[in-house]
Amino acid sequence: MFNAIHVTHEAVHKVGGIGTVLEGLINSRPYRDGVGRTVLVCPMFYPENPQRLGPAGIIEYSSLDQVYGGPYADAFQRVEREFNVRLAYGRRPLEDEPTARRTVCEVLLVDLRGINLQRVNALKGLLWEHYGLPSDRYEHIWEYEQYVELAAPAVPALEALRLATNETPAVVFAHEFMGVATALALQSLHPQRYRTLFYAHEVAPVRRIVEHHPGHDVMFYNAMRVATENNLYLEQVLGPQHDYHKHAVVQAARYCDALLAVGHHVVDELRFIGRDFADADIALAYNGVPSRVITLEERHAARERMHRYFQNLLGWKPHRIFTHVTRMAQSKAMWRDLDVLTALDAHFAGSGQTAVMLVLSTELPRRPVEDILKMEREWDWPLSHRVGGIDLTDGEARFYQWVQAFNARARNIRVIYINQFGFDRQRCGQRVPEDVEFLDLRRASDVEFGLSLYEPFGISPLETLTYGGLCAVSTTCGCTGFIKQVTASKRCPNVIFANYIDLVRRPRTIRDALAIGAAERREVELKIADQIAEQIIRQLPNTEEEEARLIQTGYQAAYRMSWDAVAERLVFPAIRRACARRRSVKVAS
Repeated sequence: MFNAIHVTHEAVHKVGGIGTVLEGLINSRPYRDGVGRTVLVCPMFYPENPQRLGPAGIIEYSSLDQVYGGPYADAFQRVEREFNVRLAYGRRPLEDEPTARRTVCEVLLVDLRGINLQRVNALKGLLWEHYGLPSDRYEHIWEYEQYVELAAPAVPALEALRLATNETPAVVFAHEFMGVATALALQSLHPQRYRTLFYAHEVAPVRRIVEHHPGHDVMFYNAMRVATENNLYLEQVLGPQHDYHKHAVVQAARYCDALLAVGHHVVDELRFIGRDFADADIALAYNGVPSRVITLEERHAARERMHRYFQNLLGWKPHRIFTHVTRMAQSKAMWRDLDVLTALDAHFAGSGQTAVMLVLSTELPRRPVEDILKMEREWDWPLSHRVGGIDLTDGEARFYQWVQAFNARARNIRVIYINQFGFDRQRCGQRVPEDVEFLDLRRASDVEFGLSLYEPFGISPLETLTYGGLCAVSTTCGCTGFIKQVTASKRCPNVIFANYIDLVRRPRTIRDALAIGAAERREVELKIADQIAEQIIRQLPNTEEEEARLIQTGYQAAYRMSWDAVAERLVFPAIRRACARRRSVKVAS
């Protein structure tokens, strides 16, 4: 048994996919059986908030609150004096809602205001000397600077927690670029006591390229294929990336003992970064998928609850319920949803069926209930929105314009856009029935959309799988590789693959691949939209027997993709290899 350290920006507040990964992995049976203590490390983002560890957290030490309890108080005070920082330490529960499992984790937060920059600069020198990380190039970027600053006091503070010995090293999970500096610092300063894993939830320079290029995924993955066939690497094909701090951090992450890649594309993208990754230990470690048994009666009850919501909101009940729960980001390619809905609307017009597409996506944290009630009362939110103020941000407003245009043209499908985090009466207004909860979206959904142009894994698009819903996902999503793995590449009736990458005429040269622009990509998207709509019509259940069959096949696939299976088969073998490796600090040439 070993102790684990997770360096992440979601140690207290869940804001995205990494928080979901932490909940699933840490509560998996192999993790609970194999890990003793778990410590979450993070900058203190909200020093003014006395609930530093969240509403259920218990503070044992916090100089900001004059709490000096626990066995580590003297050591923490020495760290604070030496680095001129404030520490908060305590415990908080981490719950995985799909399995109802709950694990209490230790949390270490560092208030970086006024930190001793001489100590930080000494660490930057070490990171340059050992790993070639040029911190001086990115000191003006706070997103970079705060995580290097975090590493300096985090190392002695973690040492004070006595998590590791030479015989039983602690395992450090560097979640994305945020954790790399701390992991590498521990690796250099205490080489025998720590083993480090870079948890690649994405490859940041690739995300930037895919999102910004007008050809998006259609261009990039064709270009990467041609480049790989010709032994070329990212900067040779797409130009220098040294202006981007995340690119430099990802390059340095190759010095970790192992790299966990959440999807098959991520493995290829890491190898594509440069020749230096050829010898890196990159383990394919897909994310887990929620797995729960549900009866047909429970699914029907959830649909009835959602129908009452639509009756309250629209005055009618749809035959079909479509959903998309996601972050508001360019990579989600949400215009592709509307392409498919446009094609579906033509089918539904002929059959007389109706549908509602419920989109939950926001650029902000959860809006206060008083704001939701005000918008609902004054301008009929979420049927109507206003730009600015307490309602739409700029990015949300752009999507809402597309929704308005679609609703003006469509005859049988209506899109409802909810720019809120979560779904129940407390979060989404008085027209939500009191007995509705967020999971009703998953239980009731006929189709969950996930047609992203960059999606290293994509847990959310598969969350309806275990409840018998259909999942329409682009093959750009890493989860598609996992589905094919667990089904031995046999067709899963619950999953519809949208392959945007291969529909374009196969480029033979780098120049041809790079020439794929918005026009070619748009042509592909419209063709795929028609194909996906036809598949949805074919695969939607029309009888209770067909519905029950989808519940069974969906659960069978989800069970084989659970966090228990992922931890046992993928994550822990990589950890064991890292722990067995004898340490010798590598020095950049």
